[in-house]
Amino acid sequence: MDPAGDRPDVILVVDDDADIARFVEFNLRLHGFEVLHAGDGQEALEVIERQRPDLAVVDLMMPRIDGLELTRRLRADPMTSALPVIMLTAKGMTVDKVNGLAAGADDYLVKPFDTAELVARVSSTLRRNKEFREVSPLTGLPGNSRIRREISDRVRNGTDYAVGYIDIDRFKSVNDRYGFVRGDEFISALARSLHRAVVSIGLPPAFLGHVGGDDFVIVCAPAQIRPLTSRAVVDFEKAADALYDPTDRERGFVELKDRRGNIRRAALVTLSIGVSLSDASKRFTDPLEAIAVASEMKTVAKSQPGSYVAVDRRRGVP
Repeated sequence: MDPAGDRPDVILVVDDDADIARFVEFNLRLHGFEVLHAGDGQEALEVIERQRPDLAVVDLMMPRIDGLELTRRLRADPMTSALPVIMLTAKGMTVDKVNGLAAGADDYLVKPFDTAELVARVSSTLRRNKEFREVSPLTGLPGNSRIRREISDRVRNGTDYAVGYIDIDRFKSVNDRYGFVRGDEFISALARSLHRAVVSIGLPPAFLGHVGGDDFVIVCAPAQIRPLTSRAVVDFEKAADALYDPTDRERGFVELKDRRGNIRRAALVTLSIGVSLSDASKRFTDPLEAIAVASEMKTVAKSQPGSYVAVDRRRGVP
């Protein structure tokens, strides 16, 4: 159950066996969960697009899109990368468990299973998710713990990666001029722009996280950072322009009063992006170090006019 008591946790059951799906649904409802059902991975993706469950219980063997492929797709999409997944397998073979966990599942259950084990696994996975994979309520994106884990996973896999740290220039001017509600709209617009950019670059999947406020982090392959950030900048600037009042948008600035009552002008928002690279020329083994260098480069980007991407050239260029 949701600890705040506002609503029950929503569990998506994905299984093409109607009897098993009914058994799981009945027992989860009995313990206070709300339950959605999908007959296979394709239907699950459609359900998730309409409603955001708190956890998915996914059968391994299904038609169209099976459990492994569904889990991979959920992990590859920034909007669902933090959704916890429990994999159901009928075989109980070690290889199935390994494959499921490698695809990104958080836990697994071997069929047949009893009610107590089902509820215990769902409850413990939800608890871990809330503790270690916190999600921004504004954007639905994973936060700091999940960002560090993503970088750690890439370090462990030995792959080259880039970390991009993004924020909005002169964001305070938006809050001061229009209030925090409009400010949140600018943050949401940036989240959507970054999400579209991440999806557009395809494979290997890039990761998108929300540090908080107007700060976001991207983790991707080094060669992806330029096309990804270029698209995000163009997309966001267009979306941000539409959020300004027409008068401010047309003249290209907002007018604000300082504490002394003096009028000052603030240009329309742009993006500053700092990038650190972990490749053959320099290996970051500590996620915090990679993030710190990207943050340092973001400060460099802020010294430049307009939207700007500053890459740490001491460590190679994609």
